[in-house]
Parts: sequence; structure tokens; C-alpha cells
Amino acid sequence: MDLLDNTVRPYAWGSPTAIPQLLGVEPSGEPQAEMWMGAHPGAPSRTARGTLVEVIDTAPKAELGEEAVARFGPRLPFLLKILAAGAPLSLQVHPDLEQAREGYEDEERRGIPVDAPDRNYKDANHKPELICALTEFDGLCGFRAPERTAELLDGLGVDSLKPYVDLLRAHPEEAALREVLTAILTADREEMARTVAEATAACTRLGGDYLPYADIAHHYPGDPGVIAAMLLNHVRLQPGEALFLGAGIPHAYLNGLGVEIMANSDNVLRCGLTPKHVDVPELLRIVRFEAGDAGVLRPEAAPDGEEVYETPIDEFRLSRYVLPEGAAAHDLTLPTPQILLCTAGAVRVGEYDLAPGRSVFVPAAEKAEVSGAGTVFRATVVV
Repeated sequence: MDLLDNTVRPYAWGSPTAIPQLLGVEPSGEPQAEMWMGAHPGAPSRTARGTLVEVIDTAPKAELGEEAVARFGPRLPFLLKILAAGAPLSLQVHPDLEQAREGYEDEERRGIPVDAPDRNYKDANHKPELICALTEFDGLCGFRAPERTAELLDGLGVDSLKPYVDLLRAHPEEAALREVLTAILTADREEMARTVAEATAACTRLGGDYLPYADIAHHYPGDPGVIAAMLLNHVRLQPGEALFLGAGIPHAYLNGLGVEIMANSDNVLRCGLTPKHVDVPELLRIVRFEAGDAGVLRPEAAPDGEEVYETPIDEFRLSRYVLPEGAAAHDLTLPTPQILLCTAGAVRVGEYDLAPGRSVFVPAAEKAEVSGAGTVFRATVVV
């Protein structure tokens, strides 16, 4: 079992206070967006035995278990994070596995450098993800029903939005969503900036359901993504609630602190709310133009006090234990690799005492017993 020393990424959208407050340290004044736990080559966790990448590379079957290696290869297939959004992240979608492989092979064949700003596919893997709120957490997830979005846009009283309102009301769901998103992302930038400015003023004046979009526009004035964001469901998670983001589902995190887990991939297609590359044709190929509920997940009780966030993904499985004072120790030993993360209270895992924000890597079949009073998230795989 290895105590993890994890890297905090200082992305501009990060909160300067949320992660330091969780860790019980003084803020640096700089944004602290994500703390990475895992074996991603971009920022692998460090252990007394070397980086987690080095530890696993030395003996993959011993660290990951034979079943996990046979299923996913000699690598940890998930990345666990603490995510602290102080401003909206980019509006984005992720490809499915087949799309990722095709896109990666195509860009490799065309000789696009993997670090090029216009590169879409950094690897050949998909990137499903799950975010579980530690505080109130705001996000956008999936398309709202076109008729409801038409009402929302119409209520702004902005003349240049009328064509989108008409399209949303005149066409079947998939065609309406596709045509409107395409029109937003291909519109003249100066004209769209004026539309965004008018819509922002109206959102601010009207308040209520419009306030999240006014806040987005405050951070990204003139960005077409502000209007694209109004096509999506706004959701506010309470602590312990979660969202699962599958392939092709447009989404953005807006504000809050959460535990995030994802397949080990960097593949992102952006729709807006970013200065980064937006490949509109490729994005439109990946997006699933289906309206529906945001799909808030709540944990399902399993034996021994475990609460599981069920998803259709095998690369990761996230659960938690909420341990009351005086509770008996729990045996968490599994034949698969685990990362155990404390987010509240004080717990002991093996020989390590964990305060909030501290985590350990547990190799496959390694004895893992947890005790104390607090909350522990468990990340593993399904084999």
C-alpha cells in the first residue's frame, strides 16, 4: 500500500480556496483546479517507491491483478481527481471508444503532432466520467427538450435569437438541436458577440432560471458558447449526488467542489467557453443530439456499508463509505487495484492515517482495512 503525493493543477478556472480548505492548508492566491490521483503520464502520483507509473510498470500483474491486466492492459485505466471549479469549464463532449480510435489513427496518419493546439485526439481511448459533489455543485449536462429551450430563448426578447426559436419549434428533436447548435457555432463572430451581449443583459435583468447563463457570460463575454450553453440542462447537485457523462453528451462544470473519476484519456471536443481550438465539423460528428433529463445519480447501498455510484463503465467504479464514530473496521480488500481517498473526518487505512484530501494506492489483493470516523471514496475497476 502506498501513500500518494498528488499534483494540483493550476488551471485558470480553478478555485483559489476550495482545495486548500479541504487539505487544511493556506491558499497560495493562485487558482487550484484539480488534484490528480493515479498514473496519468501528465502528472502521476508519487510514492515512496517512485511515481505510480513506475511502480505499475515494474510489476503490472502484481500491482493491478491478472484480471485487470487481461481486461485493460498493463496500466491503471482510471484517473481520480478532486475538482474545484471557481469559474465555468469549457463546454465539451467526449468520443466513444470507436470514435476515439478512428480519430486518433486519422490524426496520426496526417502527421498532426500530439501536442498541436488543433489536435483533437491525444490518445485512442474514450473518456466517460463521473462527478460526485462534495459541496453544492453547478453544471450543465445534456440537451434540454427543444420546446422548453425555445421558451427560454424566446423569453429573452432578443430579436437575433428568433431564428433559433423557430428552428427549435419547427423540426423534430434531433434535427432541431443539430441545426441550432450548428448555426450558433458557425455564425459570424461579430454578430454573435452582439447577440451574446444582448442575451447577457436580458439574463441578468430576468434572473431566476437565467442567472446561471448570466454568470457564464460574465466569464466568457461574447463567446458563442454562452448561447450554446442555453440549449443544455442546468443542474445543481447536493453533496453526495453525482452526474455520469457518457460519450457524446455535451456538458460543462460551472462551480463547486467534487470528486471526479474518468477513463484515462485526454480526448475532448470543445463547443465553446474556451480560447482553445473548436473543431466544429468533428464536434458535430461526435455530439449525440438527444434531449433528456440530466440524470442525477445517488449512491446505491451495497453490503458492508458501501454506497456505489452505478455506471455502465468497466474502467472505473466509484463508491464511498461514510463511517460513523465508533463503527467497526471495514475490510476493503479486492482482487483489483484501488485508490482510497478521505474527504471528511479522520480515517486509518492500513498503516496510514488519512485526513481530508489524502489518499493511498492499494495494489490488487493487498489487505486493506479502513477504520475511524469520516468519509472515504473508493476508486477501482470492474473485471
